[in-house]
Amino acid sequence: MLQRLRGNSEKGFTLIELMIVIAIIGILAAIAIPNFISYRDKAYCSGAETDVQTIMGAIADYFADPANRAISVARLTDDSGPVIAVSNNNDWTITDLGSNQYRVTVTDTSGRCPRFTTTGKTL
Repeated sequence: MLQRLRGNSEKGFTLIELMIVIAIIGILAAIAIPNFISYRDKAYCSGAETDVQTIMGAIADYFADPANRAISVARLTDDSGPVIAVSNNNDWTITDLGSNQYRVTVTDTSGRCPRFTTTGKTL
């Protein structure tokens, strides 16, 4: 009777099968996590580069008015702070190079953009 109760109804995984599955998951995680971190860092760098383009667009819009002949950071801010929204609260500066040339520099403040902490373009 005991043989009849057990029969072929025993189901499940052996310990070795479970250990192999856990090892495979660990290997996949070891490959995927560094790639994910790299992609995230690249996204922060791209965000800083996009911020430069946003600020340059705002400057071009500012100069669309013929009355505006020079620009300063003070003119791009108001009482509540900068009127140009940048991602991740990045720091940005505008440098007057003379001869109607300006350099826009955005610094990634998150610390997640290791290779290019500062991105700039000349207008």
